Amino acid sequence: MTTVACPACGSEHSGAVGAGGFHCKTCLRDVWSLTCKKCHAPLVFHGSATGTGTLEVRCASCRARNLFDKQRLRAIVTESKRLGRMNAAAAKHAAQAERAKIAQASQSMQSHVAARNQELHDYMDQLRSVLESDVKSPLRFDFSRLKVSVDPPTFEPGELLTEEPMPDRAAFAPVEPRGVAAHMPGARKQYEAAVQEGQARLQGALQARYERETVRKEALAQARAAFEARQAAHVVATTTQHQAVDEMERKYGEGDSDAITEYFEAVLGAISWPFERARDDRVAYSKDSRQLVVEVEMPDFGVVPEVREYKYIKSRNEESATQLPASQRRAIYASLIAQVALRVLNVIFGADSHDVLDGVVLNGHVETIDLRTGQGIHPCLVTLRTTREVFAALNLQSVEPAACLKGLNASVSKDPAELAPVRPVLEFDMVDPRFVTETDVLSELDARPNLMDLTPNEFESLITNLFEKMGLETRLTQASRDGGVDCVAFDSRPVLGGKVVIQAKRYKNTVGVSAVRDLFGTMQNEGASKGILVTTSGYGSASFTFAAGKPLELLDGANLLYLLRAHAGIEAVIIPPEDWSDPVPDQADVQ
Repeated sequence: MTTVACPACGSEHSGAVGAGGFHCKTCLRDVWSLTCKKCHAPLVFHGSATGTGTLEVRCASCRARNLFDKQRLRAIVTESKRLGRMNAAAAKHAAQAERAKIAQASQSMQSHVAARNQELHDYMDQLRSVLESDVKSPLRFDFSRLKVSVDPPTFEPGELLTEEPMPDRAAFAPVEPRGVAAHMPGARKQYEAAVQEGQARLQGALQARYERETVRKEALAQARAAFEARQAAHVVATTTQHQAVDEMERKYGEGDSDAITEYFEAVLGAISWPFERARDDRVAYSKDSRQLVVEVEMPDFGVVPEVREYKYIKSRNEESATQLPASQRRAIYASLIAQVALRVLNVIFGADSHDVLDGVVLNGHVETIDLRTGQGIHPCLVTLRTTREVFAALNLQSVEPAACLKGLNASVSKDPAELAPVRPVLEFDMVDPRFVTETDVLSELDARPNLMDLTPNEFESLITNLFEKMGLETRLTQASRDGGVDCVAFDSRPVLGGKVVIQAKRYKNTVGVSAVRDLFGTMQNEGASKGILVTTSGYGSASFTFAAGKPLELLDGANLLYLLRAHAGIEAVIIPPEDWSDPVPDQADVQ
């Protein structure tokens, strides 16, 4: 936009300024921008050009006299005013367009910020209600969901289904001559010849249609046969898959470990989470204790947003982010870990339609990077063991997740965001069924020792050696009445260490809860800080219920084999002889 100053009063003018001059609205004078006719220097003149005749303007540079026609000058001013009005209108329109553009950009940015805030708030609501959403709309999972339901194939022959119409006979018949034409010489012979020719062409058309219809019908028959084959294959595949699911359900009801593991892997895989996870969950089943061991993959700390809210800065038409305080992020993450654990337990017990589970051991791990070393780690952030009865007594609609885990005697990381680990109640690999069931096909060639074939002294030495390898100072006591080993050990670690009472029982059947009570009593009499019961078999839910919240650790046969392999380098098996008899349990022994 052009801006000039009036040489008479100094006021600035813009918009309504033409190329040759303008009219000052302040001092009411006409102003021209002219050129000296002699030296071509600019002439700035202000005054009045009324009347007729010429106007003299002397050049300030060469002092030459310049004569200008007054009517011409007035015409210049008039044209300049017109151009000035046009420029002013264009400038106004451009300003309006620019303001509209700015307003549109502002509105677009505000909408963008509002959308991001809505997305952020919805996501945060999902994180805060992981457990609540499952309680309100629980995952209904049973074996029927494992049955594949694929729509059967449909028969789509297309044009093959459409029969070709018969030729129109009238189209092949000649027009019979009438009137004068019928009496023309040779008319009848020509007509009869035309009739014969039409008959011949009709027969050719019928033959061609017959051949095409034969091809069509053959193609239709092939298409139908292919469809029926696909249909039969679909029925066979569906029936086979459904029978496999029914067979798995039958084995599940019988307590088959593989069927139970496969089923609950599918159950956990059906859970929908509002975040991505690094790996799938793992499941193992201990038949002796009717206990499911689950290694749940927890979300990492990064799933909790760093931003609390987005704001729109109007002066810069920019987006600004308000950070979520670190303390709040940590609190949200800790609550999320607790909610995930409780939701998994709720889904598992809800999906156990045949009541094969007495209890569940849950270890919640997270796949992440140790920022101190840059190496990948998989720490355990929460671990617990609970029974069906205890969990069924919870009202998950009203619990506070962290407090609920505490009530379940769970061990929870003191600072999950910092990946402070906890020791699992039971290592997942310790219940891997391969440690128990994986034997050589030719058992007589299996070089691994069978723990059930050892003498009592050999078994005592084995257990003593194991816990020495694990860092304890062991001292044997007198042999127990059930052919196991009583051992007093010492954990030399400061604060966490102390006296440990260990008892091992070579049993074929489930160890009763009375053995756990006896161990707890022995531990108290000895003034020990911890008691460990090891068996070649397993434990019932009553044993785990009694041990909950007490400094007792129950290790079953799979655990024992794992520890021997990991700490003592001993590959062993547990195969009770057919004539093996466990000690007679006490009358008060409830499994």
